[in-house]
Amino acid sequence: VAKDLGLQLLSLTDRGFRIVSEGRTQHFALHGKTGHLVTAERIDREQLCRLVEKCVLRCELIVEGEM
Repeated sequence: VAKDLGLQLLSLTDRGFRIVSEGRTQHFALHGKTGHLVTAERIDREQLCRLVEKCVLRCELIVEGEM
C-alpha cells in the first residue's frame, strides 16, 4: 500500500492510515513491517455470500493529510 501511494512505510502510521470495511467486521489490515494489505482474520465465503455467486468485499483506504 505504501509503495502504491508513493509513501514511506513509516509515514502511513504518522498520517492516520485506516482501512474501513463495509459492515462491522474489519476483514483487512495493514501489515506493520511490510505495508502489505492482508486479511485480518479468516474469511468464510459461505457465511458472507452464501446466496451470491460473485462475492466481493469492499474496503476503503484512508490516509489523512495531503498527498
